[in-house]
Amino acid sequence: MAHKKGAGSSKNGRESHSKRLGVKIFGGQKAIAGNIIVRQRGTVHNPGENVGMGKD
Repeated sequence: MAHKKGAGSSKNGRESHSKRLGVKIFGGQKAIAGNIIVRQRGTVHNPGENVGMGKD
């Protein structure tokens, strides 16, 4: 038998960091070449004319 009680482990603390998704440039703002307009998971918003879609 153990003479000392073992240290317990925490059941909390598993929350992931926020991914900062969403629209980055809103209506009326100008986008320069290379600007990120939207950060998303999947294709919620599709790229329009003269806009590319990259994966990060």
